[in-house]
Amino acid sequence: MPLSLKGQVFDQCVIPPMSYGCQTWSLTKALIQKLRTAQRAMERKMLGIKPKDRVPCREIRSRTNVVDIVKYVEKQKWKWAGHVARLQDNRWTQRVTEWQLQNGKRSRERQIQRWRDNIVQWKGTTCGRDDRHRERWQDSAEGYILQWMNKAS
Repeated sequence: MPLSLKGQVFDQCVIPPMSYGCQTWSLTKALIQKLRTAQRAMERKMLGIKPKDRVPCREIRSRTNVVDIVKYVEKQKWKWAGHVARLQDNRWTQRVTEWQLQNGKRSRERQIQRWRDNIVQWKGTTCGRDDRHRERWQDSAEGYILQWMNKAS
């Protein structure tokens, strides 16, 4: 099977199931590392490269030319966040996303990263004001994804 066809099959048949439900994930460094490790292992298998061959990941990615799983996950998460922000009625998805603890306090130790934390970190406290405009939201998507790509590297 030609490598270009293997890449297309990988992008269409492996990445979506591998990232099923990724819109609701809270991306941590450990999760990003697991996703990248699994993807690299699959790409090495596509090329028939063994780990002992010591081929750099960048070279493997340039040969296979497949979508980066972390970039795909971030794009899906950003699209879902825009969808939730544009909801007009009081649906449970919006209520659960904006839910706060009753007493308003979290534990004293290191805080567990919440789903919304990544988006608020990128958009700032204005997250939610201009989010109802689809064009503005889509314009800021590329910056959000690049910010995560740089942070995860």
